[in-house]
Amino acid sequence: MTGGTQRSVKDPAEPAPGRGRPRARRRRIRFAALAALAALLLPAGCSSSEGFDGDKPRSLKEAIRIVPHDGARGVRAGGRFEVEVRTGHLERVEVVRTGDAGRQRVAGRISPDGRVWRPAPGGLAPGVRYTVDVVARDDAGHRAVRHVTFTTSVPPGAFVGVFHPEDRTTVGAGLIVSLEFSRPIADRAAVQRAISVTARPSVEIAPHWFGNRRLDFRPRKHWRSGTDIAVRLRLRGIRGGPHTYGIQSKTVHYHVGRDQTATVDAARHTLTVRRNGRVLATYPVTAGDAKNPTYNGTMVILERRTVTRMNGHTVGFGGAYDIKDVPHAMRLTRSGTFVHGNYWAGARVFGTRNTSHGCVGLRDTRGGGRGTPADRLFRQSIVGDIVQVRHSRGRGPAGTVAPDNGLGGWNMTWQQWKRGSALR
Repeated sequence: MTGGTQRSVKDPAEPAPGRGRPRARRRRIRFAALAALAALLLPAGCSSSEGFDGDKPRSLKEAIRIVPHDGARGVRAGGRFEVEVRTGHLERVEVVRTGDAGRQRVAGRISPDGRVWRPAPGGLAPGVRYTVDVVARDDAGHRAVRHVTFTTSVPPGAFVGVFHPEDRTTVGAGLIVSLEFSRPIADRAAVQRAISVTARPSVEIAPHWFGNRRLDFRPRKHWRSGTDIAVRLRLRGIRGGPHTYGIQSKTVHYHVGRDQTATVDAARHTLTVRRNGRVLATYPVTAGDAKNPTYNGTMVILERRTVTRMNGHTVGFGGAYDIKDVPHAMRLTRSGTFVHGNYWAGARVFGTRNTSHGCVGLRDTRGGGRGTPADRLFRQSIVGDIVQVRHSRGRGPAGTVAPDNGLGGWNMTWQQWKRGSALR
């Protein structure tokens, strides 16, 4: 699948000044993060234009109940949070929260009868986006999945910068450090001065603003393997504009584990993986069709999901598809482009034809097979790895991926990138 729309999706924001707040009040406003990188927080995107029968939701899926409901905003911090299945049992519940501490897994436990999941004590945190992925099975072995997101409330006035991936993550050489601010920033120079990104071994790193909510940092060329990156956010007390102040003081560390690039040749229908210059594998693929071609250019893996739902309504394709269990999915753009497993197209499609709505698909089995091309690529890849697409052509408006669509900043020259600083 591939979500071939170029719409830029922005999440809303929040945050009011003041010193001398009571300590309990400060604790309540530690987190404010309603905007996050694409990755995870945006709807999934594309699908093959043939070979899928459009399964209707199973009754088991309809029996999965999640509180708060999907898309809920302004949920009270400390409020009720649980997952329940009325028939069958819960097989897996994965909950991730995204706030000023990046992405963190939420601990929880499934009840002995397999019917209910509840989080560990502590409740919902303020100013946080929660992502819930549930897998349930009935007594006949049929599986259903649900994907839900909701956001807890934050106080007015405060802002933070949301980052991804989480602290202490090993990343690929293509990572661009990207911060999404939970409120529009009027004084971009003041906020930029309060943030530094450094590397060992040392290399020149430059900032670039995309609008008034997003600030990215990258070096001239891809990071060298073994580089350690430190992101220092000293936003507490910084005025981002009238009645807007920062509440964040944090240092985030990343380690660049390797330099891996997956090159997609849409004309040859191949994906070739090179790590540190050596070819690891070449896989047959199907890319975007002539009407919905895959973006050309350099993209970066934003997130990895063993299974996800892709619905055409979320990316402008209406009811063209709704696949609830897409396996081995790796997001490349905010608009919905993925590299993912494809179990619904015939085996002869891979390596011979481009049939998707813009994604890059590899052969897979329903549920995600072991040893399939999609499984092998998924296991070879991490967040921050580079994916380059070449020779994608068609009647559609794909072209080169936009620099702010995911981590597309590598498609800008170094001179263009540096012109995006607020301190020129």
